[in-house]
Amino acid sequence: MSNVITVNTDRAPSPAGHYVQAKLAGQHLYISGQLPIRADGAPLPDDRFETQAEQAIDNMLAVLEAAGGTPDDLIRVTAYIVGVSNWPRFNQVYAARLGEARPARTVVPVPELHYGYLVEIDAVAVLAQDASAPQAENSSD
Repeated sequence: MSNVITVNTDRAPSPAGHYVQAKLAGQHLYISGQLPIRADGAPLPDDRFETQAEQAIDNMLAVLEAAGGTPDDLIRVTAYIVGVSNWPRFNQVYAARLGEARPARTVVPVPELHYGYLVEIDAVAVLAQDASAPQAENSSD
């Protein structure tokens, strides 16, 4: 595939598997699922749902920013949350982090996530043609 750029930032955790933080294909940015893991790998200050949601969203936003985007560029967000009872708390954290940006969104309650985390979030954004990806790497895949 030509004209595809791999986006990486040290402001979000490095991939732990066979994937990248994001791929930029033309103006379309595809952000991989972000777990509530700090970029430096240090433990979160607590394991509350809200703390995990904040970290996962912040990771997504860090990858978006590394590609030259802002929350207004988000087109679609999918959040996987453990327990439907966490939906209202997720919505509060999400609204606070995204502000006026309102991308299309799906929240999927799941029974569990990898490593016992309570939230994972991925996204698709469409960036302005003049957006630059300062920490992006060229890729041929």
